[in-house]
Amino acid sequence: MHDYAGNYVVFDLETTGLSPAKDEIIEISGIKVQNGAVEEEFSTLVNPNMPIPWAASRVNGITDEMVKNAPRLAEALGAFLDFAGEAVLVGHNIHSFDLPFVYAGAAKVLGRQIVNNYVDTLYLAKSCLPQLGHYKLTDLSKHFGFATEGAHRALADCRMNQKCYEALLKIRQEKQKEKPRMEGREQDACCPECGCVLVKRNGRFGMFWGCSGFPACRYTKNCR
Repeated sequence: MHDYAGNYVVFDLETTGLSPAKDEIIEISGIKVQNGAVEEEFSTLVNPNMPIPWAASRVNGITDEMVKNAPRLAEALGAFLDFAGEAVLVGHNIHSFDLPFVYAGAAKVLGRQIVNNYVDTLYLAKSCLPQLGHYKLTDLSKHFGFATEGAHRALADCRMNQKCYEALLKIRQEKQKEKPRMEGREQDACCPECGCVLVKRNGRFGMFWGCSGFPACRYTKNCR
């Protein structure tokens, strides 16, 4: 995870299921933030070219009728990637869920590789608010006192998460001011895979830096 970037794009997906290999994207939304202020929003339904399972519709409310005239993935994802450009991508649980769908979709229908830096607010929240215990986006929003109406539709989730991201960054910045170098941690040492803080651990072969997002992320590096 990179330190605060004034220019970023918060994004969220809705899908037919949990597997990027078997399921399809049915909604893509994003919010573009420039110099710390919301500048533009993007949102589109996506025709998955398959029936939407009842279990997915129960969660996000998106039905076959709603997507029948929506653009196919190549058009919808291409438009979103043009919208995002080279901005840092921000999202909740994107390391494990949204980005694998984006990577797989871009490779399959656009022949593109996505190289944007990204910040996963799930790991940021665990690092900044270890006392919470529950880190769903709605839990995080309620903690900060933000409205949660419309949850599980992509644009509503983007709006919630943009506010949560800014709030989390204030906490992180305050912690850095109070403890510029914490015992057992490297200042500004963040996991390049998921964005969580790296923590020094003692392993079988000696000390190493491990991702504090373990076990969801298993990134490690040797201590210098």
